[in-house]
Amino acid sequence: MTSTLPSIAANLCPITHASHNLSLQPIQYIAQQLGLTAEDLIPYGHHMAKVDISALRPGETRGKLILVSSITPTPMGEGKTVTTIGLSQGINRLGHRGVACIRQPSLGPVFGVKGGAAGGGAAQVLPMEKLNLHLTGDIHAISAAHNLAAAALDARLYHEQRLGQAFSQQTGMPLLNIDVQQILWPRVVDHNDRALRHIKVGVGGGTQGVERTDHVEITAASELMAILALSENLQDMRQRIGRIILAKNTDGKPITADDLGVAGAMTALMKETIHPTLMQTSEHTPVLIHAGPFANIAHGNSSVLADRLGLQLADYVVTEAGFGSDMGMEKFFNIKYRQSGIAPACVVLVATIRSLKANSGAFDIKPGQPLPAEILSTNIPLLSQGCANLKWHINHAKSYGLPVVVALNRFPDDSVEELAFVNDYALSAGAVACEISEAFANGGAGTTALAQQVINACADAQQPILPYPDHASLEQKIAVMAQGYGAHDVEFTPQARQQLAAITAAGFAHLPLCMAKTPLSISADPRLKNVPQDFVLPITACAVSAGAGFVRIYAGDIMTMPGLGTQPAYYHIDIDDEGHICGLS
Repeated sequence: MTSTLPSIAANLCPITHASHNLSLQPIQYIAQQLGLTAEDLIPYGHHMAKVDISALRPGETRGKLILVSSITPTPMGEGKTVTTIGLSQGINRLGHRGVACIRQPSLGPVFGVKGGAAGGGAAQVLPMEKLNLHLTGDIHAISAAHNLAAAALDARLYHEQRLGQAFSQQTGMPLLNIDVQQILWPRVVDHNDRALRHIKVGVGGGTQGVERTDHVEITAASELMAILALSENLQDMRQRIGRIILAKNTDGKPITADDLGVAGAMTALMKETIHPTLMQTSEHTPVLIHAGPFANIAHGNSSVLADRLGLQLADYVVTEAGFGSDMGMEKFFNIKYRQSGIAPACVVLVATIRSLKANSGAFDIKPGQPLPAEILSTNIPLLSQGCANLKWHINHAKSYGLPVVVALNRFPDDSVEELAFVNDYALSAGAVACEISEAFANGGAGTTALAQQVINACADAQQPILPYPDHASLEQKIAVMAQGYGAHDVEFTPQARQQLAAITAAGFAHLPLCMAKTPLSISADPRLKNVPQDFVLPITACAVSAGAGFVRIYAGDIMTMPGLGTQPAYYHIDIDDEGHICGLS
């Protein structure tokens, strides 16, 4: 049978804005803009290079950090990455040295939903297909290191059960006495694959291993990804990996990666991930890419090292936090700022007219379905209703003590009347400025007004205000966060209460929270739109990430392995006759 792939590719490629159609500078030229030398670079071809962290000079900071977040996300997208890239380009057009810091896309969303996560139009990272597909291999290295620990754990379990006391006599190593019911380290893969949410390993027993139930998570949810994002250097990474709790023994005591003897090998697999990757935007603005996505189930921010490098080399660093302000932005302050001391000078909240109307809750909008006419046409009452969500996010960001600028990502059919309404609403809600962003259409030229407002806001920066102190109990910390979301009560499952007690008894109550909840609502229920009130926040499970340095709190039914929809993005991805990748956006 003759393959139909060439005809499919021919249909896809003409509408694709691929990197091969755009001008690219050699990566050495981009590095020179930042004062980096050839010795600072680890090249990956002509247009990408890792920046050796030996280029970091401890304590040297010249720039200010700008944190980009958004209102509650909608299926239409708000353009957070486009705004991040465009804002960095606008800052450069104003004569300042700007750098963007973003996270490496996961193959899960790339092939499942988005088809790409490099920005778009005149505000994207290039080569776009390199960013979206593998980059310099960091996520694969994390997958390999994570799964090595999982394999080592099952191997140790098998050999100890097979040999008993003879294991120590043969190996000289103590028995770990792994409790098969308390293995805490699942395997990972960087794809959306719902069939792996519940699995059995060691099926058949005997030489196949110890049969047990397990699950697989997406790589971005791995504690190793958070460790990469939060590590200060390679030695810090090694120590953090050694502290990871992989399982518990039959006495309920933790078994760490160091106890298993696998932490050194895991670090060796991740050694090159410690260096951020340097790329460029469509206007040749430098971009540092490091760590991974998913602020709903993970840390969801770019790395400490990328931020430090950018702040050393540039006047302004624009970094993006995942999902809305109740997700990535919150985790930036409560986790990343607490550990690193890196403080943003201001927060930029991204919104669109369409997403504000969608946040009204008047419609049940699904990805890929046609938008209601009320969203596409001028409708001030509907927009006013949805703006309540914008007001909540402005107040939430302001609660951390920083000035807030609203970036209104403009679509061609947005009416002047509605744009003016949102501007006035944002200012009355407490934003220091609201500016239209036309980054997609015009790149940096479409964000210079926004960039100037952001620079002005940075001049008024204060130290962040954190919502709870380290010494508060875990229950008190959860209550503070729940009240911030608008909940009137918190409901713990018996399992969650037991886990909290165990985490506290083990000496981890001083750690900050990493709240895992839906990104589609301020609450834990994705059906509750706009600004939910008087709801109960359900806490279903709790776990400690001892290496990363936080406690994971699961609010509601949280999946750490996404699934593919009926029409995944991979249907649109192919190569043309010249070998160019098509269908990524």
